[in-house]
Amino acid sequence: MKETGILMPLSSLPSRTGIGELGEKTCRWLELLGDHGVGIWQLLPMNPVGYGNSPYQPYSSCAGDEIYISLDSLYEEGLLEELPPSFREKERKVDYEAVRAFKEPYLREAYGKFQKTEDYESFAGQEWVKMYGVFRALKMANGGICWNEWPKEDRQWPEKRGELSKAVEEEAQYQIFLQYLFYTQWMRIKKLAADKEIQIMGDVPFYVGIDSVDVWSQKENFLLDEDGRPIFIAGVPPDYFSATGQRWGNPIYDWERLKADGYQFWVDRIGYNSRMFDILRIDHFRAFDTYWKIPASCPTAMEGEWVEAPGYEVIDTLKEKIPGVNLAAEDLGELRPEVLKLRDYYHLKGMKILVFAINSDGKYAYDELPDKENMIIYTGTHDNDTLMEWYLGLSTARRRKIRGFLKRQGYKDGSVKDRLLAYTMGSKAQYAIVPMGDILGLGSQGHLNTPGTVGSPNWEWRMPDFERASRELVKYKNTIFCRK
Repeated sequence: MKETGILMPLSSLPSRTGIGELGEKTCRWLELLGDHGVGIWQLLPMNPVGYGNSPYQPYSSCAGDEIYISLDSLYEEGLLEELPPSFREKERKVDYEAVRAFKEPYLREAYGKFQKTEDYESFAGQEWVKMYGVFRALKMANGGICWNEWPKEDRQWPEKRGELSKAVEEEAQYQIFLQYLFYTQWMRIKKLAADKEIQIMGDVPFYVGIDSVDVWSQKENFLLDEDGRPIFIAGVPPDYFSATGQRWGNPIYDWERLKADGYQFWVDRIGYNSRMFDILRIDHFRAFDTYWKIPASCPTAMEGEWVEAPGYEVIDTLKEKIPGVNLAAEDLGELRPEVLKLRDYYHLKGMKILVFAINSDGKYAYDELPDKENMIIYTGTHDNDTLMEWYLGLSTARRRKIRGFLKRQGYKDGSVKDRLLAYTMGSKAQYAIVPMGDILGLGSQGHLNTPGTVGSPNWEWRMPDFERASRELVKYKNTIFCRK
């Protein structure tokens, strides 16, 4: 059955506190999706963001960012004395630092009132939760710097498990409490989505950030020097997005060590996320086949080499150890044929992007694909220009060709945006997903991220309310967004 969906980061949803959160407004979002025939909500990673507020450089693969915790829900549960006032409610950009500073006193107040339960103790007893709590506490005690700059005793705490100071231990317990709040609020959202027959697609980056509990607590799984600094880092060579390539900075896996441990790191990471989401999109899937290995001393990604990875072994292990795991592959860019063979061997859905599909002659570049149904088609992703930003950036002649192409395909009525969306949804792909900025017809103001750049304005776009979204979804109900 054809499924249609919307890509919308949690951070971009409306709320009273300047960033999307796990409360009433997100429940309203799910009601909008369900009422208008949308079957998939695709998210970006919700892990605690680090450098540049990028969800692809998080502090943990499993933890959720406390910035998304709903204060209104805490008030309703009696953990806050008063309902917090509105804060940046109508802003169209997320100010991460300001929102964190606003929420922090209320989260601390809730911690002071919280009474531990058996359910809490069970959650807090998980190894990753305990380790994350200590990591964040030590990070705070060390002024927020990267863990490989900490004193030796703190850098080596996972191996030595020395006694923590009273202040660090208390902060660790607070961080564990925040994770419990995130988990319980998220699972309520997930249940509501299931009740409305909406699948949630999570996004799992292939790599983890260097400044993360993943690397700090399992150094042996990465190619690091004695001080915990990467010897090699991840990225991609020069491409469509950057003439010097993309130097991501993530540490490279020690695949031999991972294999010796039965790829348990991957089993734990994907296993936990598969409980949080219905579908897992693996960002940079091609690295299961070959990955770009850059010497850490290189200032760009131009120097490096492609190295083969044990993709079949890893995915075989995930399939065996995590029954029912539902993976999708981000397989964009210039790929060698072996990447597609790996994807197809496991019958994983790949991705195709409309803004890359219509060439300068106004012809659809994907018409000759042999397997057009087992894929996900998008108008664009979080790394692309919005649909209208792309279209309006074309020459007059090219825009004319795009309109002519749509007309020949039978899409003659409505705006160019409406016709492009209708064409996307009318494809043979089993899943068709559109970023919310494209539903709204936004230009550059709806742009989420520019690859190869760090910091503002990346990841800041926000929808202040549901008024315009409701109008657009009503317009598309039973036409574009419907199960077929």
